Amino acid sequence: MIKAFGNILKIPELKKKLLVTVALLAVYCLGRYIPTPGIDGHALSQFIEQESKRSGGSLFDIMDLFTGNAMSQMTIFAFGIMPYISSSIIMQLLTFAFPYFEKLAKEGGEHGRRMITQYTRYGTLVIGAIQALFTSFWLENLHQSIGIQIVQNPGWGFRLVTILTLVSGTAFIMWLGEQITEYGIGNGMSIIITASIISRIPTAMHNLSTLVGAGQLNAFTLILMAVMIFAVIIAVILITQAQRRIPVQYAKRIVGRRVMGGQSTYLPLRVNQAGVIPIIFAQSILLFPATIAKFIPNPTIKSMLAFLEHGGVPYTLFYAALIIFFTYFYTAVTLNPRDLADNMKKYGGFVPGVRPGRPTEDYFNFILNRVTLPGAIFLAIIAVIPDFIGKWLQIPYLVASFFGGTALLIIVGVMLDTMKQIESFLLMRHYDGFMKSGRLKSRGR
Repeated sequence: MIKAFGNILKIPELKKKLLVTVALLAVYCLGRYIPTPGIDGHALSQFIEQESKRSGGSLFDIMDLFTGNAMSQMTIFAFGIMPYISSSIIMQLLTFAFPYFEKLAKEGGEHGRRMITQYTRYGTLVIGAIQALFTSFWLENLHQSIGIQIVQNPGWGFRLVTILTLVSGTAFIMWLGEQITEYGIGNGMSIIITASIISRIPTAMHNLSTLVGAGQLNAFTLILMAVMIFAVIIAVILITQAQRRIPVQYAKRIVGRRVMGGQSTYLPLRVNQAGVIPIIFAQSILLFPATIAKFIPNPTIKSMLAFLEHGGVPYTLFYAALIIFFTYFYTAVTLNPRDLADNMKKYGGFVPGVRPGRPTEDYFNFILNRVTLPGAIFLAIIAVIPDFIGKWLQIPYLVASFFGGTALLIIVGVMLDTMKQIESFLLMRHYDGFMKSGRLKSRGR
């Protein structure tokens, strides 16, 4: 392992990508401390902390988890990457609903992908502007409930500045994520979310030590929590790596004087094909209306969206259902059985015992639905674990979130994907990788 990290520095291209990633993440971390003009961030942070202690895990705790504490302090990165994720969800739904977007995605090639990316960016700005407007209204009216003037000079001047600042911050984060994806290592958006979550670990450890010092947690509970986090990490790795291998045979073809094909291989269908995307999508869907309900001092709207209050039974059930839905949805987007069957037929491939064409497509659909179901249920269970842990052990949501659930799943999933990319770079340059199999392959060359 240590030798593999040393080999990273020997590859100039990989070294450059890592440095770019670290530099862009440093810029993001710095931006999380730049305050939004006209807001008393200290007073707002105290109010949100009191709200969190009172409710045992509020909406702001979830948003802070994805923004690295930027939301509670209302800095320029307060919304994080969530508006971009919401816009991505809308664009993927439009791809299924409207032929124009479907044609762009499937037949547009590079131009189509650029157009969809551009529409996603525009949607991010619109969603961010709407959220910023409601946020400014909420901040102006907050003094009525807590008696502290959070906004020094309320009015449309403050609202426009807030919208401009928060939307610009979201756009900049979106740009940082795209730069990391293109010039760095890993998926930029996922890396940024992971960095935000990891930045909250010291605060969680401080809260945990405070609970231990106050006598609220004993040694047995700490051991139990350690066992739980270890078990969840092992389960996440196993589910992430698990796959169903479908045998595929390619018939021999004579092209000129060359004989092509004739080999046996397999098609790997991952149990968790969607990764952490369903949980992030579900969180984004739930956060948007809940944010509006929180920021608008209208009793009617609050009562209409009261079922989305974090920690309640309706919230938990709806959250789990959304995760299962988005697991199937994202799997269908990224792995189309019809395209798989058509490509296999085009290159002379077939599944032994299954006729090419429509029967192969139906077979892939059947297998994919069966394989995706346990992965979807696992994601739903792992996402709601922190709520049960928090209520069972009487610990804050911030502490419970790192002992199972969204935070742990995202950290483990993103780290595994990033390590795989680094591993591929090392093996391409004939260096030892992180895994034992990687070392054997490199030596066999």
